[in-house]
Amino acid sequence: MSRRLVTLYLVAAALIVLGVTAVVGAALYFSSSMTVGVPLRYFLAEYAPVLIATAIGAALLIGGATAFKTAALSSGGGSVAAGLGGTQVAPDVQDPLRRRLRNVVEEMAIASGTPVPEIYVLEQEDGINAFAAGYEPGDAAIAVTRGALELLDRDELQGVIGHEFSHILNGDMRLNIRLMGVLFGILVLGLIGRTILRGGRYGAFSSSRRGKGAGAVLVVGLGLAILGGVGVLFARIIKAGVSRQREYLADASAVQFTRQTTGIANALKKIGGYGGHSYLRAADPEEVSHMLFGSGAKLSSMFATHPPLTARIQALDPSFDPDQYPDVDDQTRLTVERSAAADSGLTSAFAAGGAAPLRESIVDMVGDTQAEHVVYAAGIRESIPVALYDAAHSPEIAYFLVIALILDRGGPVLEQQLAICEQQLGAERTRMIRHLHEELGTTGPEYRLPLLGVAFPALKRRPLPQLSFLSDLVNSLIDVDGEVDLYEYCFYRVLTANIAQASDPARTRPLRKVGRKPVREAAVNLLRVIARYGHPDDTGRADAFSRGMTHFGKWGEEFAYDAGRQCSTADLDESLDILLALNSEGKEMLLQAVTEVVMSDDRLSIAEAELIRAICASLNCPLPPILVQEAVG
Repeated sequence: MSRRLVTLYLVAAALIVLGVTAVVGAALYFSSSMTVGVPLRYFLAEYAPVLIATAIGAALLIGGATAFKTAALSSGGGSVAAGLGGTQVAPDVQDPLRRRLRNVVEEMAIASGTPVPEIYVLEQEDGINAFAAGYEPGDAAIAVTRGALELLDRDELQGVIGHEFSHILNGDMRLNIRLMGVLFGILVLGLIGRTILRGGRYGAFSSSRRGKGAGAVLVVGLGLAILGGVGVLFARIIKAGVSRQREYLADASAVQFTRQTTGIANALKKIGGYGGHSYLRAADPEEVSHMLFGSGAKLSSMFATHPPLTARIQALDPSFDPDQYPDVDDQTRLTVERSAAADSGLTSAFAAGGAAPLRESIVDMVGDTQAEHVVYAAGIRESIPVALYDAAHSPEIAYFLVIALILDRGGPVLEQQLAICEQQLGAERTRMIRHLHEELGTTGPEYRLPLLGVAFPALKRRPLPQLSFLSDLVNSLIDVDGEVDLYEYCFYRVLTANIAQASDPARTRPLRKVGRKPVREAAVNLLRVIARYGHPDDTGRADAFSRGMTHFGKWGEEFAYDAGRQCSTADLDESLDILLALNSEGKEMLLQAVTEVVMSDDRLSIAEAELIRAICASLNCPLPPILVQEAVG
């Protein structure tokens, strides 16, 4: 499929270049005095340099427009939402409808093991629609229209948000935003053509000198406008080829997340029964139609970026009849608003641990959010102590909460860490950090990564230099005693990776070209540290390490656990940077080995489960919560 779409794009670009050259050639031919009675070949020979330059210029224009649009989108998903008129939902929002939206998004993020994305509302759009945009989970944004906010109940909204998280987890989001930049190149000529046509037409009729030059301008403008239509046609075909099947898959994922089809199915039914449908009116949907939840404009089925609405509903509810579309009116808005106002928000009771054991391999869990994870995430979110929950949503205090999350050691090490904080931040801020650390002492390790994810939108509001300072400070706190606490280190990697994604979203880290030996040494270093972290004596550590190494085949037998070998933060950084470049098969093998090391004693504590999640997050493999039986915790 991808090769066909690339080929289609290249064909479209080539046709547009040839078309532009033909239009310019026709304009020159009909405006030149030498064409009367002169064979065409002589005309082509005379103007060959001009026509060649035109073809090159058209190709450069397509490439330049693509580069310009891609650069404009380089600030990430938030720029797409803001460009469509979106207003960001504040982390500490109090409006019931927007607070309900924030709660649903946070629960989905905790359940999927990703940072909470920025949340936007398209206030001027009364159609029912939504989209996710961004390059990586760390710079993702989810936007919903005001119509979706006001007309969908909580289950329906959860189904829509689950659909969008599927796009985030499956890599569709990155493909979609790149597609926006690429397709702009073949759409821009239509814009130029329409502009020339309007300007040239005005000049031709307003000037007293209406010669062949004015006619040539009209010919060029009309030709480019027609070619722009060709660009739009090809762009729609390409977008349809990319997005149609992905929409079915995202609908199915939303059902998997919520364990009920009625939420997303009813959201789709409301689109069909609502006068505003899913159309965007204030914003031009042409560029973003492929990433929307519903069709942003009315298009023929041949060029529609989404499957037919009825077909999507019947895939979820086979008994649905198109005559059953509900009436959606102001009473629907009132009912939704009342239910949102009654949303409980936070509760105080939640039992840590879940009802499901660890699967045989965490590999199968990566990117595979299930309904039980969403239920668990809702319980985690609702049971976070109010002081910590409020701190995570405060742009001022979230910064200090992140520091407090690192301070999970006791005794003299804690005091050393706080002394560094006081030296760097002052006494007043350090007292705040100490207080947050004491609040964290009332929670278990399963709250740490969710709190970091929830705090991330507020944290991103800080200037980049402050975030860089935070990364350096956290690194200093981890290294205060010269030893590496693996959980703290992985927490640090998750933090810095998300900050890097948010600060430079479009940057693609080049894959390191390394040989087999460095990759093997990196994997061995990681397993050695994990074995040391989870077992109290060298005998248990050696056994755990050897079990993990069996997943690497014969070469794994060459390495043994080295009790005297220490691994520094720099060593772990080097190892994980190398392991990030593994392909999917290599990461699968590595994660199987990690699971084997952790589970070598056939016991899994909550702390170990969260360690596995932190390691996976640092390897860009988002993992849902591992639901640990309380009995083994």
